[in-house]
Amino acid sequence: MLPWALVAVPVVALDQLTKRLALELLVPHQPVPVVPGFNLTLMFNTGAAFSFLAGASGWQRWFFTAVALVVSAAIVVWLQRLPAGSRWLAAALGLILGGALGNLWDRLVLGHVVDFIDIYYGRWSWPAFNLADSAITVGAVMLVIDALRARRRGQA
Repeated sequence: MLPWALVAVPVVALDQLTKRLALELLVPHQPVPVVPGFNLTLMFNTGAAFSFLAGASGWQRWFFTAVALVVSAAIVVWLQRLPAGSRWLAAALGLILGGALGNLWDRLVLGHVVDFIDIYYGRWSWPAFNLADSAITVGAVMLVIDALRARRRGQA
């Protein structure tokens, strides 16, 4: 199932392309309305999801870099050990791997993660995110679905 790691390649490519476009076309913290509830807003995240630890003194860059490297290595090992028919699970792991590598690249090269997707409703808004974050989220939801399906079949 290791070839499923190649799912990460287009995820990283699209993530980096869209981040490059955001950096070139958007002004930091100035929303560009697309449709009601959706803006493009360039932001820089030195923390993790939802800007967790973004206000720390800088050590978090290397901490989250190490976490991404360990998680990526674990996913590759997991993919190597998957039975041949586990395509859904392999695709989920490939999406998570691609998202982790896309954000890892930002941390290593830029020192922060580029976010630009801004979803809101009225005064409520979701923290800005990017395509790598979306791939990680979709992959995680797929993992949960896989676990629920395995439990239903009595495999868990």
